[in-house]
Amino acid sequence: MRFLSRRLVPPVLALGLTSAVCLGAPAPPAAASDAPGRPLVATEAGPVRGVDHGAYRTFAGIPYAAPPVGELRWRLPAPARPWSGVRDAGRPGSPCPQAASSEVPGGSTNEDCLYLNVTVPRTDRHRPLPVVVWLHGGGFLSGAGSSYDAHRMAERGNVVVVTLNYRLGIFGGFGFPGLAGSGDFGLADQQAALGWVQRNAAAFGGDRHNVTLAGESAGGMSTCTQLTSPSAAGLFAKAIVQSGACTIDFGKNAVYPGVGHFSPWTSLPAVQSAGRQAAGTLGCAQASRALSCLRAKPAAALLRANQDFQQVSYGTPLVPRRPATALRDGRFHRVPVLQGGNRDEMRAYVAALQQNQPITADSYRALLRDTFGDRAGRFAAVYSPTAYGTPALAWAALNTDRAYACPTLAADRLLARHTATYAYEFADRDAPSIGYPRSPQLPLGAAHATELPYLFDLGGRHASFTRAQDALATDMIDYWTAFARNGAPDRAPDGRRRAPWPQVSAGAAAPYVQQLDTGAGGIHRVDLAAEHRCRLWPQG
Repeated sequence: MRFLSRRLVPPVLALGLTSAVCLGAPAPPAAASDAPGRPLVATEAGPVRGVDHGAYRTFAGIPYAAPPVGELRWRLPAPARPWSGVRDAGRPGSPCPQAASSEVPGGSTNEDCLYLNVTVPRTDRHRPLPVVVWLHGGGFLSGAGSSYDAHRMAERGNVVVVTLNYRLGIFGGFGFPGLAGSGDFGLADQQAALGWVQRNAAAFGGDRHNVTLAGESAGGMSTCTQLTSPSAAGLFAKAIVQSGACTIDFGKNAVYPGVGHFSPWTSLPAVQSAGRQAAGTLGCAQASRALSCLRAKPAAALLRANQDFQQVSYGTPLVPRRPATALRDGRFHRVPVLQGGNRDEMRAYVAALQQNQPITADSYRALLRDTFGDRAGRFAAVYSPTAYGTPALAWAALNTDRAYACPTLAADRLLARHTATYAYEFADRDAPSIGYPRSPQLPLGAAHATELPYLFDLGGRHASFTRAQDALATDMIDYWTAFARNGAPDRAPDGRRRAPWPQVSAGAAAPYVQQLDTGAGGIHRVDLAAEHRCRLWPQG
């Protein structure tokens, strides 16, 4: 794997699914007609006709904003134009522009991509249903809402689920001096979609007063960022953050040897500087004409600079403060939060490394010296290959603790000072593969994103689960949707209380993190700080 910039996160984390989803083009409005099995719903912009699957209904490819094309490229999202007749909502809209990946074969250059999908359970309901709005991951460079088939969550949890596309890479994160919305167009898209949900949830049987914003990886980071965005006030009532805490931070060499410190968040001046550099690279160096020149470029040309814009900007009207700072200062929306990560997050990153530069005993010692200098011996003793099995597993464990587990625990405690907070760790080390490279030196375990098949059918395909894994998936959907309904994950959909799941308390004694694993006793509380050696790493 080759890096074009020292600022990059490995493309394998954007997102690494094996689903090979073939996503269709936007669905045009269709003439109204009697259509058995095609339910009709009236939205604010016009009626849409979905698909009846028996136990659930889907409405795909609904525009929530105007296509950001032409002069609307790098503009804040505008309202979707109403349509006449009935719009066919039988297939998803195009994914947003991105390079080829396993999730979006061939990638996309179609900027007409601001669409969402709604999954509704068939139920005899007497009151509006909770709504879960899902933000996909993909390193802010790839992914699509339609990759996440949410029917199991909708059916089992009796909730309405909305998945969506948002602008990515240079289209979602571009910045330039004087350009309104610089760095945050993708986040603004997410808020536009949440606004659409507020105005249209009732038409699908949903409760606009009970919306949970949820996401994983870049989607989790987006969710946490929206917690700190003043303009997101009132758009959601709860938040689920999966592998995306505002405090996540990648130290030197963590994402790949030779890559320095990397944060998923960057300052407005930094993204504006990157925008000026990109303009020069793309042949639009004259400052006074740069934006008009860049808007005239085809999407395929802009993708050449895509990986320089895979961070969220702060110091902007949408995100005034760095999200981690906002958490520490208590400046975030007071909504209940369910937050966590995976036990072996960084094995996904190291799996990519193993394909190109396998970690040997010698190279591991060199990595420790380069990363920690005269403190290398201390970390070599704690994270020894003998203790973890191989140098690759030791390096993955060290960086899981440093980048994900301990920062997430710190964020849990910061949130818990002001709002109800529940913490989890996904820990099934036999989770089905989602497409990461395999190495005998590095069992993937509960790597980054491996919890997703337990909640969604990725690309419409149900994972090959054992009976125990199927039971864990059911438990997780129950936890997630109970939280969406009641703000407490340990209350089942039928109102019965499940195994106790205490709230995080900044001053409480451990353990209070619910570990999610298979088998008898697989779901239990753990002392995450001890499990991940958090005494070695900065805390909050």
